Amino acid sequence: MLNPGDKAPDFELNDQDGNLVKNTDFNGQKLVVYFYPKDQTPGCIKEACSFRDNIDVYKKNNIAVLGVSIDSEKSHLNFISKQSLNFPLLADVDKTMVNAYEVWGEKSMYGRKYMGTFRKTFLINEDGTIHKIYDKVKVATHAEDVLKDWEIS
Repeated sequence: MLNPGDKAPDFELNDQDGNLVKNTDFNGQKLVVYFYPKDQTPGCIKEACSFRDNIDVYKKNNIAVLGVSIDSEKSHLNFISKQSLNFPLLADVDKTMVNAYEVWGEKSMYGRKYMGTFRKTFLINEDGTIHKIYDKVKVATHAEDVLKDWEIS
């Protein structure tokens, strides 16, 4: 079980453009890694657009934002285009990162059980340690909530 103070798991995944993105690319920088279930679904759109609308504040404070789902690069490109997203989305099609961050598991909707990605966010400090973990996310205000927790406005 990952906890604040633990070293964040390493990762190497392609973004929507096929570029390899690694955790070491963000050494010396704060990082928000948010996991979401599926491109172009209502809650995921709200959450992504919340980060989109606040990205200038993140950049001004040297904080990078990465969205991660098990969708393909092509699906991510479409999502970025339709929602005018201004940060990378990582394609975890092999489920390596969702497993490493313990966000893949059994879910339930309308009485049906299935495997999927939990909506969960990790704030990672400049030294690669986990600052905070959000197990519950209010999609519409999530980006603002993260900024408040890092005492940035």
